[in-house]
Formats: sequence, structure tokens, C-alpha cells
Amino acid sequence: MPELRYIQAVNAALRWSLASHPDTIYFGEDVALPGGPFGATKGLYDEFGKSRIFDTPITEQAFLGMALGASLTGLRPIAEIMYVDFAFVAMDQIVNQIATARYASGGRNKAPLLIRAQQGFSPGSCSQHSHSAEAYFAHTPGLRIGLPSTPDDAYQMIRSGVQSDDPVLLLETRMLYPTKGIVRLDTAVEDIGGARTIRAGKDVTIVSWGSMVPSALDAADVLTARGIEADVIDLRWLSPLDMTTVIESVSRTGRLVITHEANLTGGFGGEIAARCAEEAFAHLKAPIVRIATPDVHFPAAPSLQIALLPNAQSIAEAATRLVGYQK
Repeated sequence: MPELRYIQAVNAALRWSLASHPDTIYFGEDVALPGGPFGATKGLYDEFGKSRIFDTPITEQAFLGMALGASLTGLRPIAEIMYVDFAFVAMDQIVNQIATARYASGGRNKAPLLIRAQQGFSPGSCSQHSHSAEAYFAHTPGLRIGLPSTPDDAYQMIRSGVQSDDPVLLLETRMLYPTKGIVRLDTAVEDIGGARTIRAGKDVTIVSWGSMVPSALDAADVLTARGIEADVIDLRWLSPLDMTTVIESVSRTGRLVITHEANLTGGFGGEIAARCAEEAFAHLKAPIVRIATPDVHFPAAPSLQIALLPNAQSIAEAATRLVGYQK
């Protein structure tokens, strides 16, 4: 099991997909000869040729419509959106067409396509290149939504998405692309869905996904030094959503902190909080707390970006307050 950078794991998963599935094609902006804007498709054009991997014009609405048409006629396309912010110009294709293909045909048609995009802040990114868009799409029935937080999950979840008969949207975090981790290259393809408890504790549950998972783990280290043991859960998939793992944890710890990079209001953390209030209210020893980016446009200045983002310290402080909470 090699240690790979996140972006290398993405590349390996795409190579596996194209090699294992002759009906898979890959397209997007600058993905062929340039090797992708972040290097995800490096070397794939030379290996698989222009009929399997090719560049598109800067028109997300058009090439996502093409992805749907290809999926309805027997292919398993993968479409790359350079920044998830650009998906907003193709919301009709994603929400009204791709997500409804199976339902609108009475189950006669299926749309086995994968959309890859990356999201979140990076130094110097501006308000039009820093959105965390998972809540927009998790609101839409018919889409599978995943947010890999590790190189291994990036590899496994791309393979799962390629083999799914439902449309899948994977939202990667470009700030995680340089991170390293062990990748299980030879495992069986996983079913879509399933949260993962990545650290066990008895005092408080911390739930996160995507970009904030490393901060949640760092917060758990801070809490350990304070004598507090945290259960850390990586949701991984927002659709289908594994609430069983979350409810079981909250029922044991009685305390819940939810953290995500997206803006607080309307963020997916509100859905987790609501479901825990409905299903585990009797077990709660303290109010549920959400730690997220404030409801502001994201600045370009790195110093201001860092000031806005949740971090290990803010997560740990919230968890510490909950442990000390008296009804």
C-alpha cells in the first residue's frame, strides 16, 4: 500500500477507471494535453488517447449536458468542473436534468455519470473561487454527494462513483491535494455511502467532512491534552447520509460539535443538528454547536481567509464549553 499525495490518488483512481471500464470517457477544461489544472489527469491523455480523454470549451452547461447524453446512451462519462463555483452556470443541467433522469423516465433510463470538482478556499482565491457548495447539491434528490478528506478516500470514492448507476458529484478540497496518506490500491470497490469514525472518545462527538476533517482531528489532540476524549466522525457522503453512525455516537457522548468550511446559515451542519435533535434529544447533555465560516463573502487576502475559517482551536474551545455545560 503506497503513500500517495491526494492528487496522486485522484490520478490513480482515474487511471483505474479508464483502464477498467472501456465505456468510460473523461472530459473538461484543460484535462487532456495540459494534464488538468491541478495535475489530476497527468499522463492520461498519452495513455488513453483523444477518444477517451479530451478538452471541452469553457461551457459547463454544454459539457454537462453532453455527459448526461453520453450516460443515457451506454457510456460512463466523468466530467471535471475546474472550480465548483463554475457549476452554478449549469444548475439546470445538474438539478433539472441529470438528477431527474431516472425518475422522469419511470426508471427506464439511468445516468451513470461522475462529476468531479474541487472547492473551498486557497490563498489568494476570491469570493468567486472559494465556495463550499455541498449544501446546494445535497438538497437535490437523485444525486450522490461525496467529499473525500484523505488520499485513500479520494481513490476509493472515485472508483465507487464510476461504477454507480446514479449520478455522483465528488467535491474535493484543493488545499488537501498536497497531503499524503496510505492508499489501498488493490481493495474491492466500495458501495457508495457510509460515515467513518476516525477517532474514538466518550465525552463529545465532533462531526465533519471534507476540508475540515484534519482540523477536527487536530482539535481532538487539543482536547486530549485537556482530559477530554472526542469521537471524531468523517461523514464522507452527504447523500446517502449515514445518520446511524452519528446518532449512535451522540447517544453515547451526549454532546455534539459540527464543523464545516461552508457558511453557517444554510450549511449542511444544520441538517445534522436537526436530525440529532429529532432522534437523540433525550441523550443530549448540552446544546448542539456548529462551527463554520461566517456568512460573508470570502476575501482574497490570505490573512483574512485564515481569520474567517474554523480551526482546531475554535473547534476545541466549542467542545470544551459543551463538556463544562450545566443545564
